[in-house]
Amino acid sequence: MTAASFDEIPVYLRLRGMLAIEIIEGKYQEGDQLPSVRAFAAATGTNPLTVAKAYQTLQDDGHVIVKRGVGMFVAPGAVEALKVQERDIFLTRIWPRMHALIGRLGIDPSELLAREPA
Repeated sequence: MTAASFDEIPVYLRLRGMLAIEIIEGKYQEGDQLPSVRAFAAATGTNPLTVAKAYQTLQDDGHVIVKRGVGMFVAPGAVEALKVQERDIFLTRIWPRMHALIGRLGIDPSELLAREPA
């Protein structure tokens, strides 16, 4: 995993990940309205079509629901479902690459566990 590998992730998936984290951490709770596509695009400096695609992935997975003419809302059960989904993404896609990088750099795993995050 290198800095370049983060850049390989499509912007809409990075935005989806940002929203997923905000939902998991409680910024948006179940039943809360998400920012409009335009507002989120302005806040993140991204194209509204890209934001719409990120929102669509959350809707397709059942994490948000659309109320026509009103907006998008965090679906009931979204927090737990996102935790499960994000754990799976971490364990199957991110951790194997991190594990390989830790090995290549000769980092002792116990040293990682003892360190405080920056």
